[in-house]
Amino acid sequence: MILNKFKLDGKTAIVTGSNQGIGQAYAQALAEAGADIIGVSYQSDFTETAKIIAATGRKFKSYVADFSDRDSLYQFIKDVKSDFNKIDILVNNAGMILRKPISEHPDEYWDKVIDVNLSAQFILTREFGKDMAERGYGKIVFIASLLSFQGGITVPGYAASKGGIKQLTMAFANEWASKGVTVNAIAPGYIATENTRALREDAVRNKSILDRIPAGKWGTPEDLMGTIVFLCSDASNYLNGSVVTVDGGWMGR
Repeated sequence: MILNKFKLDGKTAIVTGSNQGIGQAYAQALAEAGADIIGVSYQSDFTETAKIIAATGRKFKSYVADFSDRDSLYQFIKDVKSDFNKIDILVNNAGMILRKPISEHPDEYWDKVIDVNLSAQFILTREFGKDMAERGYGKIVFIASLLSFQGGITVPGYAASKGGIKQLTMAFANEWASKGVTVNAIAPGYIATENTRALREDAVRNKSILDRIPAGKWGTPEDLMGTIVFLCSDASNYLNGSVVTVDGGWMGR
């Protein structure tokens, strides 16, 4: 049965940034499909996510780590490898965005966004992914963006990091596809989360965004749940190095 290929029974998934928003929806989707969930965020409150995962009957364990701090990042990796025998799925969702016009965009903004959105994700994928490659099985999903394809406004660090994520997706896939590890990415469109609140509250920007989306509305985190299950399941075993846009048609306009 084709639907059996979407089941994640017996799998363990790391979902970074899973304490709220899109990451929380990814964690919920994978748990509903049968996976146990490891959550990590720089914030310690996983109360809501823990309740959501518990309702699915799956196990949940949370960690706190600051991905802009290399020592904290490596401690997280060490702790997970000590606590779990194997990781089957890695969803690199954690990210941040800092806005300021490019002529005023400070080094601190650039460095922090690149560290969290790109450098940390390379390290996490290398460290957990090499174990997957040795075992001959794994699923890795990066979270790209519409700004993997476009430059954006006032967010040069974010645009550069998401362009880099698109390239990392292909780079890892080129080396690991033959080892049973699929590496792909989701590029969400304009999704209503805390990260996009400023855009939605700006009447001019909000209208310009909605005018371009063929679906005529902002997406929700729930709109991404089916795609994450597909990319983390055996239904996507022959998909490698792809960036799947879930954007209401934005990129086709």
